Amino acid sequence: MRILITGGAGFVGSHLADKLIAKGDEITVVDDLSTGKYSNVEHLEGNKNFRLIIDTVLNEKLMEELIRETDHVYHMASAVGVRLIMEQPVKTIETIFHGTDVILKFCSRYRKRVLIPSTSEVYGKGASVPFKEDDDLLTGATDKHRWAYACAKTLDEFLALAHWKETHLPVVVVRLFNTVGPRQTGQYGMVVPRFVQAALKNDPIEVHGDGTQSRCFGHVSDVVEGLCKLLETPDCLGHVINLGNSEETTITQLAERAIKLTGSSSSIKYIPYSEAYGEGFEDMRRRVPSLEKAAKLVGYKPTRTLDDIINDVARELKQSAGIASA
Repeated sequence: MRILITGGAGFVGSHLADKLIAKGDEITVVDDLSTGKYSNVEHLEGNKNFRLIIDTVLNEKLMEELIRETDHVYHMASAVGVRLIMEQPVKTIETIFHGTDVILKFCSRYRKRVLIPSTSEVYGKGASVPFKEDDDLLTGATDKHRWAYACAKTLDEFLALAHWKETHLPVVVVRLFNTVGPRQTGQYGMVVPRFVQAALKNDPIEVHGDGTQSRCFGHVSDVVEGLCKLLETPDCLGHVINLGNSEETTITQLAERAIKLTGSSSSIKYIPYSEAYGEGFEDMRRRVPSLEKAAKLVGYKPTRTLDDIINDVARELKQSAGIASA
C-alpha cells in the first residue's frame, strides 16, 4: 500500500509512519518542520519504503502529484497546542482550514481514501459527559481566541462530510482526545511532557487554573493503532469517531502522578489562566470521550494507562538528557 502522511514528522504522524513502515507499506511524509522535527523520522531515512519531502501542504502542485500516486492519505498536518493557538490565531485558522481544503480537493479528484483528524476541542463547553459524536457542539464567543482552533477543526469536519455527501469521497473524521507519549514536546503548552520534564529537574510544576479541570490522556501507540484500523475499515467511511482513552484525571492529580512516578521533589505552583495565556482565556472543566463507536466499528480498546504514558515520556526525556533510568 502506498500511503501519504502530511505532518508525518510531527508527534502523532511520526509514530504512524513507524507503524505503517513496520507493516510493509510505502510511506511518503510531507512536513514543513514548523512544529514537527526531523529527528522524529531520522531513523527511517534510508529505508527503501520511506520518503521524506520537506514542504508545506499548501503547495498545491506538489500535493496533487503526491495524492495522485498514493492509495491512502492521513492528513496529520495541523497547527498544534493551546499556546500556539493563543499566540498565532491567524496562522492557526489558515493552516488548518486551507490545508484540509487542499487535501480533500485532490483526494476527491483522484478518489483516494483519506483520514482527517479533528479534536475533542470541538465539543467546546459541552456539559454532557462522556462526549458522544452526535452531541451538539457549544463553543465560546469569536473574540475569545481559545475557540479559533475548535471552530477551524469543526469547519474541517463539515467540509470532509460534505465531500462524503456529494461525491461519496471515502473519508473518516477522527476526534482525538489528548494524545500523549514519547516525542511530544512541551513547547506549545502540551501538559504531560511539560510536567514530566519539570519533575525530572525537581522544578516547580506549573498548573494553569485551579487544577480541578479534568482530562483523559491516550497513549500515542493506542491511538495510532486506532487510526490505522479506522481508515482501513469501510464501515467507518463517512463517520465522525472519537479516539483516545476514557481514564479521567484532574490536572492536579496528573502533576502529583508525575512527581510520584519520577521520584521528584517538585512542588506544584498554580498559575492563573490570564498569566499563562493572556486575558479572555476560557477552558473546559471536563473532557471525557465516549469510545463506544470506535469499539463497535473496529474493536478499539486502549491498553496503556496514564502511568505507562508518564513512564514512557520520562524514559525518553532521560535518554535525551543522558540520564540513566533506575
